[in-house]
Amino acid sequence: MTFDIDIAAAFTAEGADRFEVTADLSVPAGETLVALGPSGSGKSLLLETIAGFHDHEGTVALDGEDLTDRSPEDRGLGFVFQDYALFPHLTVRENVAFGARYHEIRNPDELLSEFGVSDLAERYPPTLSGGESQRVALARALAVRPDAFLLDEPLSALDVPTRATLRELLADVLADETAVYVTHNRTTARVLADRIAVVHDGEIVQTGTPEAVFERPESPFVARFTGANCLELDDGILDTPGDSLDFESGSHLTIRPEHVALGAAAPDFTAPVERVLREDGRCRVVCSVGDQRLDAYAADPPEGERVGVALPRERVTVLRS
Repeated sequence: MTFDIDIAAAFTAEGADRFEVTADLSVPAGETLVALGPSGSGKSLLLETIAGFHDHEGTVALDGEDLTDRSPEDRGLGFVFQDYALFPHLTVRENVAFGARYHEIRNPDELLSEFGVSDLAERYPPTLSGGESQRVALARALAVRPDAFLLDEPLSALDVPTRATLRELLADVLADETAVYVTHNRTTARVLADRIAVVHDGEIVQTGTPEAVFERPESPFVARFTGANCLELDDGILDTPGDSLDFESGSHLTIRPEHVALGAAAPDFTAPVERVLREDGRCRVVCSVGDQRLDAYAADPPEGERVGVALPRERVTVLRS
């Protein structure tokens, strides 16, 4: 099932300014497209518009069939909400079976077993943990045999170990399914996406494979949001204490922290270490390049107040003005 999405939508919440989002996307059958962007960028509005919750210009089509004028329940889509949206007065089994009033559904007990929550069938949502609620919400979305999935940051409220476990589960669930997944989490995007669409201020500013988006950002915003270093260049020169590096003329140099080499035998320059932050099994080293920040990773904290820095040219992207 291929999504063709060409929309312009606007939304005004009570007491808020009007917000608009535009998108021109095609999601091939079996692909998971992750809409990645900061809070307030328009990701959820985009997803809700595809689902049919907002009026919009343009069209939403699935396998060439125009869904634009159809109600949400008649679009053949499985929607997983950020807050799970389980009905508190229904049992877990009844929540999973809810779609039976609109569609032929899969056996709820089989789905609960697949998601490892069979023992919760007679429980009510207020008694469930976040991870349990999310498994039930995913089972409910699958029950209606959707043609495609829409997922709105379903892992954002979970603790780190539970998020990691359910991320693996989602990778299995979405394999070979057509899906649009919204998140602000870079790790989730890299794990789940076949392609990523970066959303900023209501517009899609870059689309590509995870490798292309993370390794070859096309703007300073994409570089910084995806976690890359983004250093301003002066006429193609990166000024460093005691040295200067010449790069292709451009306005910014980007390189991911994991590609910056510290303590290299032949460093490009040395830089003062401003801070060392311990992260899962490694250290994030924050250095100063002039008045700019450069992050790198090291297995152990560097010794001394300065450290040698090398920037592998094949890992560097220069963004022109």
